[in-house]
Amino acid sequence: MIAAGAMAVVASTAAFASTVEHPAVFGIPVDFILFALTLLGVALFHKHTLRVALTGLAVITLYKLGFTGFKTGDGVAGLAAHLAHEWVILTNLLGLLVGFALLSNHFEKSHLPQVLPRFLPDDWKGGFVLLVMIFVLSAFLDNIAAALIGGTIAATVFRRKVHIGYLAAIVAASNAGGSGSVVGDTTTTMMWLDGVDPRDVLHAYAAAATALVIFGIPAAMQQQRFSPIVKNEGLHAPVDWARLGIVAFILVAAIITNVTVNLRFNHLSDAFPFIGVAVWLAILACVPVRKPQWDLVPEALKGSLFLLSLVLCASLMPVEKLPVASWQSAFGLGFISSVFDNIPLTALALKQGGYDWGVLAYAVGFGGSMIWFGSSAGVALSSMYPEARSVGLWLRHGWHVAIAYVIGFFVMLAVMGWEPHEPHKKGAPAAAAQQTVVQGAGVR
Repeated sequence: MIAAGAMAVVASTAAFASTVEHPAVFGIPVDFILFALTLLGVALFHKHTLRVALTGLAVITLYKLGFTGFKTGDGVAGLAAHLAHEWVILTNLLGLLVGFALLSNHFEKSHLPQVLPRFLPDDWKGGFVLLVMIFVLSAFLDNIAAALIGGTIAATVFRRKVHIGYLAAIVAASNAGGSGSVVGDTTTTMMWLDGVDPRDVLHAYAAAATALVIFGIPAAMQQQRFSPIVKNEGLHAPVDWARLGIVAFILVAAIITNVTVNLRFNHLSDAFPFIGVAVWLAILACVPVRKPQWDLVPEALKGSLFLLSLVLCASLMPVEKLPVASWQSAFGLGFISSVFDNIPLTALALKQGGYDWGVLAYAVGFGGSMIWFGSSAGVALSSMYPEARSVGLWLRHGWHVAIAYVIGFFVMLAVMGWEPHEPHKKGAPAAAAQQTVVQGAGVR
C-alpha cells in the first residue's frame, strides 16, 4: 500500500515535469521513479533512513550527471551551479536543526516544562491547549523551533510516552501556525521577499484554525488514552531562569535576524545563511552562562544530514512547470508538498503568478504535515522521537491531519473565496493572470 501511494504521488507530480525530454517509464520521468524508490526505502527501512537517503541522493546525482543534466547546466559544472543555488537554504536548515537541538535541551534543563502541568488542564484538553500554544508560537518563530519546543514539553507532561498521532499533531500545529504569517514559515517568507503583501497570506488562518480543531481534538484524546497528562508537577529542581533566559535570547536573535533581513536586506537573503548563523552566535555567546550539552551534536547532525539529503533530492527533480493557477491546483499542491520540498514548489508558483497567496500558503505549508518527512518540522521532531519515522504508522495514527487539511481548505474557500492575484512582478505573463481571474470569479 505504501508503494502504491508513493508511485501515485510520483505519477501525479510527473504532470508538473519540465517540457524538456527526460527518459521516462510509462510516461513517468526516471528522476521521479528514483526519488519514489528513495522515499519507499525510507518508509520501509526507517532504522536506516540516513543510509537510504544518502544512497538515493548519490544515485539520483549520478543519473543526472550521466543522462539529463541539471536545471543549471550539464555535468559537474551544472551540479556545482545547482549546489551554489541551494547552499544557503541547506546551511540555514543545518544550523537551525542542530542549534535547536541544543536549545531544546536548555529548555528541558530549565525545569520549566515540569511546572507547565500546573497551567494545563489535567485531561485531554491539556493536550489540546499545548497544541494551541505550539500554533501561536509558530506564528512568530520558525516552525522547526515550535515543533521542537512542543516536543520537549510533551516529553515532560506525558512522561516521555508520546503517541505517534500526537506527534503528527505537533508537526501539524507548527506548520498551521506559520501558514498565515510571513515570519512563521519559509514559504510565506519567500512570498514576502518576492513582493507579496503580508496581508495577502493572512487569511490562511481561516483554514489553519479550522484544521487545528479538526486534528487537535482527536490527537489530544489519542494521547490521553495512551499516556495521560501528569496531574501534578511532582518534585523537581527550581526553575533555572538563566537557562530560560538563554532560550529566550536564542529565539529573539532568530526572530530579529529574520525580520531585519527580510525588511532591510532582502536582496542579500539568498546570499548568506543569516538565521542559522544568528542562532549559533547566540548559542556561543551564552556558553559562559550555561554550557550546552555538546554531546547532543553528533546525533543532531545525523538527523540533519538525513533531512538535507531528502531536501537536496527534491531540489533535483524536474518540477519546472505547474498547471494553470486555480484553487484545484493549489489543493493538489498540498498533497504534493507532503513528499516534495515545498520551497521549490512555492518558487515556481511565485514565478507563474495568479494564485491566491493565502490559499497557496496554507496548502504548501500545512500539506507537508501529512507525512513525517513532508516538512522540516516533521523531520526535526523525528530526531527526538525516532519511532515517528514510519510512513505507515504516521498515516495510520495521524489520519486526522489529512482530514483536517481537506476540511480546512474548503472552509477557507467557502468563507474567503478564491481571490487570485495578478502576477506581482513585471514581465509575468498577463494571459495567465487573466485566465486565473476568470476561473476564480465564480468560486466565491
